[in-house]
Amino acid sequence: MARSGPIVDDPTLGNGADPTRAADINEKQTSESDPSIPRDDFSGSSGEKDAAKERRPDGKVEILESENYDKLGFAFPTWKKWTILSVIFAVQTSMNFNTSIYANAIKPLSEHFHISEQAARVGQMIFLVAYGFGSELWAPWSEDLGRWPILQLSLFLVNIWQIPCALAPNFGTIVVGRFLGGLSSAGGSVTLGMVADMWEADDQQYAVAFIVLSSVGGSALGPIIGAFVQNFLPWNWNFWVQLIFGAAVQAAHFILVPETRSTIILDREAKKRRKAGEAEVYGPNELKEHRFETKEILNTWARPFIMFVKEPIVLWLSLLSGFSDALIFTFLESFTPVFEQWSFTTIALGLAFIPIIIGYFIAYFSFFPFIHRDRQIRRRDPDALQPERRLYWLLYTAPLETIGLFGFAWTSLGPPRVHWIAPLIFSVLIAIANYCIYMATVDYMIASYGPYSASATGGNALARDVLAGIAAMYAIPMYENIPGPLHLEWASTILACIAILVTIPIYIFYWKGPVIRERSKFAQTLASDRKAKGGRRVVNSDTLDQSNRDATV
Repeated sequence: MARSGPIVDDPTLGNGADPTRAADINEKQTSESDPSIPRDDFSGSSGEKDAAKERRPDGKVEILESENYDKLGFAFPTWKKWTILSVIFAVQTSMNFNTSIYANAIKPLSEHFHISEQAARVGQMIFLVAYGFGSELWAPWSEDLGRWPILQLSLFLVNIWQIPCALAPNFGTIVVGRFLGGLSSAGGSVTLGMVADMWEADDQQYAVAFIVLSSVGGSALGPIIGAFVQNFLPWNWNFWVQLIFGAAVQAAHFILVPETRSTIILDREAKKRRKAGEAEVYGPNELKEHRFETKEILNTWARPFIMFVKEPIVLWLSLLSGFSDALIFTFLESFTPVFEQWSFTTIALGLAFIPIIIGYFIAYFSFFPFIHRDRQIRRRDPDALQPERRLYWLLYTAPLETIGLFGFAWTSLGPPRVHWIAPLIFSVLIAIANYCIYMATVDYMIASYGPYSASATGGNALARDVLAGIAAMYAIPMYENIPGPLHLEWASTILACIAILVTIPIYIFYWKGPVIRERSKFAQTLASDRKAKGGRRVVNSDTLDQSNRDATV
C-alpha cells in the first residue's frame, strides 16, 4: 500500500520512516513509556520470567530490574530527579571552575616564586591532563561501586589537595598538588552517568543539556571570579576560593543526593529482602565472583580505555570534541593580549568572558525545540528516529565555530579601527558552537552506551582535557611569537582554518553513523538487550562484562 507522504532521504529516520507517517501514527502512551509509573505489573520477556524462577546451583536467585523498576532511579519523581540534577550541576561547575580560575594565578605566582609565566602555566597544564585521566579512572568504579561514594571520595580528595597548593612554600608543591587534584577529579563522566541512571535514552536530552551547561559554564565562570580574586586578594586565595566552592558542593551532595546506580539499588533491595526472610535473593554485584581480585580491578580500570580505543563511536566523537575544546581553550587564552589593546584592566578582562556564558545559554535553549519535537515523534513510533538524529542541530551550529574564529581574528585589530564589542560578539558564536559540539557528542554516546555511559564519556573527557592541557602551554606563545604586526589576527585565523577540518567529521558521522555503529559490538549488544526489554535501558550486561574481561586478557 502506497504512502501518502514522500520518504525523506534522512539517515536518522529508522525503518524507512518519514515524518508525515510518524506524525499520523496513534500515540502509544503506556506505563512502559513513562518512567515515573511503577513497573510492578511488568512481566518482562519469557526469558526474564524463567530467569526469575531459575535458581543457581548454589541456590541463590538474582533480583531483576524488571520486577523492581519502581525502585530504580528511572522511577524517581520528577522533583527528586531535578533536585539531584541541580546539585550535580553545582558539582560539575565546581570541577570545571578549578580548571580555569588557575589562569588568574599565573602572573601572581610568577612574581611570588620568581619564575617565568610560561613555567607557571605548568600548573594549569598538569591539572587538565591529570583531569582527563582522572575521568577515565573514576568512571568505571562509579559503575561498579556506585555514583555516591565515588563522587564523595573524588570531591574530598580534590578539596584536600587545595590546601598544600594554598600553603605552598615553593612552586613544585603547587605542581604536585595540581596534578593530584586533577587526577582526583571524577569529572563529567560520572555526572553524565547519573543522567543515564535516571532517564531512559528517549527522555534524557533535557537532563544531558543541563549538565553540559554546567561543564562549559564552569570553565567560563572561573576567569570572571578569578579576576576579582587576582585584583583584590593574595595569590593563595585562588586556591582557597576553589576549596570553599568545593566544600560547599560536597556538603550539598552528601545531604541531598542519594545513590542512583541501578545495580547498587538492586543490591540494597536484595539485602532488605533477605532481612525480611527471602534468604535466597541476591543483587547483581553480590553474585559477581572475584570482584576485588587484582585481575578484576585491572579489568574495571581498563574498561574506559578499551572503549576509547576499540569503540569507533567513542574514539571519533571524543577526538572531535577534544580538538574542538583545544581550539576553544587556545582562543580563550588570547583574550589577554587581544583586549589589552583596548587597555582592559584585570577585572574588565574577566568580565569579557560574560559573552561566552551568554553564548552557552543561547545554545542550551536552542536545543529545546528539537528535543521536544523528537520526543513527540518517538512517543508515536519508538523506532522512527535513528540515534544520529541527536546530531541534527549540530549540522547547523558547528560552522559557527569557524565563522566566529574568523570574525574574532579580524576584529582583533584594536583601536581606533575596531570597537572592542566586535570580537566579543563573535566570541558568542564560538561559545554556541562549543556547547553544541559537546552536547551532541555526549548525548549520542549516553544513548548508545546506557549503563556504561560513564566509561564511554570518560573518553570524551580524556580527549577534551588532555588536548586543552597541551593547549595551555602553546596558546600564549603562539599569539605572541607569530611575526608581523598582525600576529594576533593570524593566530586566530590559523585556529579558524583548523576548525574547518575539525567540523567535517560531524557530517560524515551524521550520514554514515549507522554503518559506524554496526562496527561497535558494545553499542549493538546494548541496543539489542534494550529492545528485548521493551525499550528500557539495560542496567547491567554480563555479556559486555565478559567481553571486557576477554579484551584485557
